[in-house]
Amino acid sequence: MSSMDSTSNCDESSESDLNPCQEDLAFPLSEANSLFSLSKRLDELLISYESLHKAWPLQEPVRLPAPVENKLSVKDRAEVLDQRAADNEVQVVRERFSKLLLGEDMSGSGKGVSSAVAISNAITNLYATVFGNCHKLEPLPVEKKILWQREMDCLLSVCDYIVELFPSSQSLPDGTKLEVMATRPRSDISINLPALEKLDAMLLDMLDDFEKTEFWYIDENKSLLQDNAVTPLVTTPHRSVDKWWLPVPSLPNAGLSEKAIKDLRQKRDCAYQIHKAALAINCAILAEMEIPESYIQALPKSGRACVGDSIYRYMSTLDHFLPEYLIDCLKISSEHEALTLANCVEAAMYVWQQKACPARSKPSWSIVKELMDASDKNFVLATRAKSVLLSLRKQFPSLPQSRVDTSKIQHNKDVGQAILESYSRVLESLAHNIVSLIDDVLFTDASVKQR
Repeated sequence: MSSMDSTSNCDESSESDLNPCQEDLAFPLSEANSLFSLSKRLDELLISYESLHKAWPLQEPVRLPAPVENKLSVKDRAEVLDQRAADNEVQVVRERFSKLLLGEDMSGSGKGVSSAVAISNAITNLYATVFGNCHKLEPLPVEKKILWQREMDCLLSVCDYIVELFPSSQSLPDGTKLEVMATRPRSDISINLPALEKLDAMLLDMLDDFEKTEFWYIDENKSLLQDNAVTPLVTTPHRSVDKWWLPVPSLPNAGLSEKAIKDLRQKRDCAYQIHKAALAINCAILAEMEIPESYIQALPKSGRACVGDSIYRYMSTLDHFLPEYLIDCLKISSEHEALTLANCVEAAMYVWQQKACPARSKPSWSIVKELMDASDKNFVLATRAKSVLLSLRKQFPSLPQSRVDTSKIQHNKDVGQAILESYSRVLESLAHNIVSLIDDVLFTDASVKQR
């Protein structure tokens, strides 16, 4: 009955309904045939692959290398990092020395300066970087101290390779003696460089001693109370107009203790002696440098034209010449006026030296004094001009370099002299700054106790 129902359903349906019934009966048959054909084809491929695989030679499977394990300990890694830092530092040193050898001209255009001037500028710039803001009596920051010592060791290492030749004899195995030229460290470097290094260490140690003091520094524009102090603070009543940027030392109302004052005075005396020693070395090195020919040719024909009529009249007519009296009469009140006078007197001095010994184009004053008679007028005037320069240096210890000194440094070709001159000059400046800062504190203490 069911089959008949299904048949009748099929007969009663339209033509469009007959196709699905036929497709339902045909599709399973075609699908079975397709699967049978695919299975048969896979069996054939499998048989051919197995027969082919039996003929291949056996090979070991390829093994990839195992990853390398990082077995460095913390200490080993630290050593590796230190080595990398050392390599980087060596590279920086190489670049720096290359720049010095090329005269600060890495472009190769030939517009650089001599190696002596380049290393002198390097020391001067390093001092400005490290001590340019040293306006307080306090320890130097650790990073700046390390920078100063490392860079100076690098720049001063050049002196290890500066030698001088001297005649010597050498004995051969057969007893024959030969005269040869041997080398030795230059006497000026072997004597002055250790002294300067010692002065350098003393100044750094002196700054470290100012870690705990009874005074401190504040800005004039800020409040006069520090760290909630109860006692009123007193600032220095004097402040030079041309040094308005310097910090002001402040003290408690009672001032400094006797122990602190004694300690400051001892340090001032030490810094002053260091200043004198560095200044003496600097003056000696500058005296050994040759005067550039360009400076000699630019001098006037007479010393009177350099200093003027009034100064020349005073220097040439008096039997007992007093350079201090001459400076007092000129009423010099600033370092700028003192430097102007020093340049004029120094130019006149070299003019008179040339006239005293005309055979020498670049006169050495020590030789001139031996050759000339003390009654010679040019000799007398040159001697008096020298005394005026010395008196100016005493009254103005921080006087900048004169025109002839600057010209000597700019045209210098001796690397050893350049190192000694620049090193002594920066130490002289640092010592003078320390003396000035101590004087400022002592003056403030005296003002406080007079109230």
